[in-house]
Amino acid sequence: MESVFKFLKDAGTYFLATDDDGQPRVRPFGTVNVFDGKLYIQTGKKKNVSKQLHKNPKAEICAFKDDKTLRITCELIEDPRTEAKKSILDAYPYLRGMYDENDGNTEVFYMKNATAVFSSFTEPPKEIKF
Repeated sequence: MESVFKFLKDAGTYFLATDDDGQPRVRPFGTVNVFDGKLYIQTGKKKNVSKQLHKNPKAEICAFKDDKTLRITCELIEDPRTEAKKSILDAYPYLRGMYDENDGNTEVFYMKNATAVFSSFTEPPKEIKF
């Protein structure tokens, strides 16, 4: 899981795909954090991505860096704990202008049943499950 975290962090931007009643929706994200032994992302409850994940937690994440691709298939499960929200906001202090762990809008999700595949055109794929 650490190599997945490092890749996402180093890439800076990754793309999250969710389901919107059968229509895939993809958007850029940039938050990723390890907390309590799990890999987390952050969003706001007011956003469509939050509504989509609550309806169907299955998601895919894709990132690209230095001619390598990372693709993660997982479920994104909400963690309502204030400590989890604070942890990711502390890792991204610039978000505190828009979010706070106690604002009723900040939401964090951890990856469950995740399969990450690192690939490139020059190396065989490497799969990690967490």
